Amino acid sequence: MQKFAGFDGAALVVHELGAGQPLILLHGLFSSGAMNWRRYGAAAEIAAAGHRVIMPDFRAHGDSAAPHDPGAYPPDVLAMDIEALIDQLGLTEFDIAGYSLGARTTVRLLARGLQPGRAILAGMGLEGLTGGTARADFFKRVVRQPSGWPAGSPEAFAAAFVKQNGVDPVAVDLLLDSFVSTPIDVLRQIETPCLVLCGVDDRDNGSAPALAHALPNAALVEIPGNHMSAVTKPEFGTAIAAWLDHRA
Repeated sequence: MQKFAGFDGAALVVHELGAGQPLILLHGLFSSGAMNWRRYGAAAEIAAAGHRVIMPDFRAHGDSAAPHDPGAYPPDVLAMDIEALIDQLGLTEFDIAGYSLGARTTVRLLARGLQPGRAILAGMGLEGLTGGTARADFFKRVVRQPSGWPAGSPEAFAAAFVKQNGVDPVAVDLLLDSFVSTPIDVLRQIETPCLVLCGVDDRDNGSAPALAHALPNAALVEIPGNHMSAVTKPEFGTAIAAWLDHRA
């Protein structure tokens, strides 16, 4: 584990594994690099395929700082932090991948002018990028009311995940206000080769096929699972490693 400074100097952490072509892996909301990328073996498989895997924890997540100052969460703050990480690591040639919120952040980075060699958008659909604040509003309700939801409801599942991962509700509530949508016209201008990777039963962030269709240089791969389970499947890391090798 290493530390790096976020856009405002916040103490954020990053883990690395392997050697070779750098690949930045961005995790999902309420998760961490350990949860999304290391626990189920994806990072190890990708590293074994010849990549230097770089896994930061977003602010308000994992082992990174979770400030309570609203000024620490300007629009696109997560993209700004990853830009700071890339600068501090001195990366010039690299690839980038993200799951769910990590995919959203990857798209924001591309929209802001980042030029990786390749990008992987996992657990993400078109509406999750172009849509308004409905998804963020759903999670705000959950972090503000962590109990009392009907058993089996989407809110109950989300609340259990928040509790399981020890999420700081104040910090995440502020973070949710920093999300920025990406218009479809911007998506259509992204020239970076992209893999859209999604569970075949995952509709949480809209349509993955529609996202792949909107991007000018994208491939679509569907694997078993839904939004919560696809990232745990062995096919997840295998699909990423195979696409990177194919595109090398």
